[in-house]
Amino acid sequence: MDFRAVFAGLAFSLMWSSAFTSARLVVADAPPLFALSARFCVSGLLAVGIAAALRQSWKMSRKQWGAVILFGLFQNAIYLGLNFVAIQWVEASVAVIVASLLPLLVALASWLIYRERLPLLGSAGLALGFAGVAVIMGGRLSAGVDPFGLLLMFLGALALTVATLLVRDALPRGNLLMIVGLQMLAGSAALLPAALVHDTWHLHWSLSLVLAFTYTTLVPGIGATVVWFWLVRRIGATRAATYHFMNPFFGVAVAALVLGERLGARDVLGVAVVGAGILAVQLSRRPA
Repeated sequence: MDFRAVFAGLAFSLMWSSAFTSARLVVADAPPLFALSARFCVSGLLAVGIAAALRQSWKMSRKQWGAVILFGLFQNAIYLGLNFVAIQWVEASVAVIVASLLPLLVALASWLIYRERLPLLGSAGLALGFAGVAVIMGGRLSAGVDPFGLLLMFLGALALTVATLLVRDALPRGNLLMIVGLQMLAGSAALLPAALVHDTWHLHWSLSLVLAFTYTTLVPGIGATVVWFWLVRRIGATRAATYHFMNPFFGVAVAALVLGERLGARDVLGVAVVGAGILAVQLSRRPA
């Protein structure tokens, strides 16, 4: 088993999942799309600045530039933009559960586009992971959710599927932090006109807003993105996406601790099933 990939995948999932809680805190005091555009602007400039100090190059082929811009558009502007709007009305724990559908969407798209298939054990692991998500989501939906907000999140998950497949064999290997920064700046630029059209200006300065914005900028913003790119390159898009199946437990746990959202026995049962699914997919990667 690739233990480095397992550790990186779990770390990515924890960082990524916590972003939904910090996002809910941010949008309580600031307009969602303006806040997200500002987050990517700050994250992007920091990443590009650090990359330049490390002498990473921004020079890429036309194909690679296209992949960077499209990734910034689909993941940062569309996926996270829709989620930042929806999370005004939908709990953070529900948002991470919807995001956890990504592995099935990626697997399906990889089969349709690239004819990529998993061994039987890996396929069973994907199915088991989805079952764990269903266990958690069943309890969450019983209380009712905002249907429009839920629709926006599902559309965002489709956009994230496209973004995940875009990084496949399209990005250079030697300037990871520079790539992360550039795709964030692309997302920030795309979000700004949408914010001018959509957002109603309201800004309430508070300690909660400052801490949440700083956290979401540095940890999910830069840290999780760097780990995600590394993971996709190491084990492939389909298997890397299986770690999104851990998002429900991490996301529900963080939301319960920080926001006071409830954590029940079904959540604990669901994460056990999800963990078994991830193990199956990882074991399916071992050479015969």
